Amino acid sequence: MKRRFTGLTDTGCLRSVNQDDFYIDPDGRFFIVADGMGGHAGGQEASQIATRQIQVYLNEHWESGMNSKQLLEKAIFDANQGILKDQEIHPERADMGTTVVVVLFRDTQPLCAHIGDSRIYRLRDHTLEQVTEDQTWVARAMKMGDLSAEAARVHPWRHVLSQCLGRKDLQKIDIQPLDVQAGDRLLLCSDGLTEEVPDPDIEMILGQSKTCKEAAQALIDNAKDNGGSDNITVVIVVQD
Repeated sequence: MKRRFTGLTDTGCLRSVNQDDFYIDPDGRFFIVADGMGGHAGGQEASQIATRQIQVYLNEHWESGMNSKQLLEKAIFDANQGILKDQEIHPERADMGTTVVVVLFRDTQPLCAHIGDSRIYRLRDHTLEQVTEDQTWVARAMKMGDLSAEAARVHPWRHVLSQCLGRKDLQKIDIQPLDVQAGDRLLLCSDGLTEEVPDPDIEMILGQSKTCKEAAQALIDNAKDNGGSDNITVVIVVQD
């Protein structure tokens, strides 16, 4: 199957530095979005290390005997080690970290991985579904029934992550099969989009836009029109 894809990132309306990063494999084999945190310089460095380390590891070991899940897991752990090493070299960045989402097309079963609150969505037959589950305090509270979706959207702890890259205690990476059919549209994005644009609007924009580029620009424009309080990154993949 062939794929069409594009990616865009924007600093937003209030930030002076873009701490998001993304990478698109030119052959459409894998896609990465990372949202850094930890200070003016640290977050930017963390997200760049993550996207760089993951794409280098995947390229270097693509033809190895590892299965796809092992390959993806090792690539993300390698990125975590890269961030930890940079923290040691630059103590001023000791608190930096980053979220990451990855979609991998290898063998017959596509996979996705995520850490933090960047998200992967799938639009199928004009219906949007969030594929990943946010690794945040509020997401855990919602799952336990202690917090409603409405309260979670404005909760002061909604940005508190339960997992991120750049931590020595990282032990498990959520990797899952990704069901992709012809006509599906995948969206990888940072929370700069989802904080400003509700899911029904994302669904409408993805469904009505004629091209990947048109959809990506419309999503970013919509987030900025609604305040653009954070960096905004979107990667869109259309399965033909």
